[in-house]
Amino acid sequence: MKHYAAPWWLPGGHLQTIWPALYSRRYVHAPAVWRRERWATPDQDFVEVDFCEAANTDQTKPLLVLFHGLEGSSSSHYAQAFADWAQAQQCDIAIPHFRGCSGTLNLGPRAYHSGDHQEIEFFLRKFKQQADALQRPGVVAAGVSLGGNALMRWAGEQGQAAQKVVQAIASICSPLDLTASGKAIGAGFNRQVYTRMFLRTMKPKAMAKLKQHPGLFDAKKLLASKDLYEFDNVFTAPLHGFQNTDDYWLRASALPVMSQIQVPALALNAINDPFVPAASLPVAGKVSAYVDLWQPKEGGHVGFASGAVPGHLKAMPEAVGTWLLQHLK
Repeated sequence: MKHYAAPWWLPGGHLQTIWPALYSRRYVHAPAVWRRERWATPDQDFVEVDFCEAANTDQTKPLLVLFHGLEGSSSSHYAQAFADWAQAQQCDIAIPHFRGCSGTLNLGPRAYHSGDHQEIEFFLRKFKQQADALQRPGVVAAGVSLGGNALMRWAGEQGQAAQKVVQAIASICSPLDLTASGKAIGAGFNRQVYTRMFLRTMKPKAMAKLKQHPGLFDAKKLLASKDLYEFDNVFTAPLHGFQNTDDYWLRASALPVMSQIQVPALALNAINDPFVPAASLPVAGKVSAYVDLWQPKEGGHVGFASGAVPGHLKAMPEAVGTWLLQHLK
């Protein structure tokens, strides 16, 4: 995966992003069967976690935690591909849903955001407690896009303390510099296609939250928002303690704290990712010695399809998952 090359029939970052999400095969084996748990949170709300247990009933199986991306869930193409790989490795997988992403409206006057390392901390501590009770060999965690930035931010904030919770982490196509990625997704083709796709679900969720908590934000401004910058200015930033979008993107980015990471970490980013400008990617010498950087020239945004048309998605979960599990030995 460090040297991934796209198949000849899948040229360019946009096609390598869109086609795998829509058409490539997600499963080699039987589709994942998810078991859902609802966990109470310290702020009197709840979160929902989907588990897919490997067929082996041995409770000492490792646990892979996968944090989804913006508007993602256990139904996302990458989540299903990871579940397929994990089952073949006799590894359990858990998909914790950020608030509002499990299909159920949460209770509190908040949602989720790219730098929510406190939520990551809550999830991972809970997974660690469960793992210890089951005598698992350990917990590893990966995050896709938004989820990966939040995970890396958590690791940077935690420093050495992260070693007591997880054995290794990975971010996949994550916007580690949110300002650079926010500008990229708000321009040109990205604005016309990807931004519209995200806002199509984000706006109704926000309006449902406003109905639940009248006066929470200005509905007219939110409905008028044309990109993520404007949406975050009205909704995401003020609801989660930030002054505005600029403050949110600056303070929530993982890149400034990646020099403080003290747990084995992998950051996978394709150079041609339409969401993440190559110039914004982390470079060796500015991240800690614990961080491995995989930056293949191709792959798009969470694409990495391989094989003949329509392609399959097993290569990326296999590469990242194998890297993670080797740290349990």
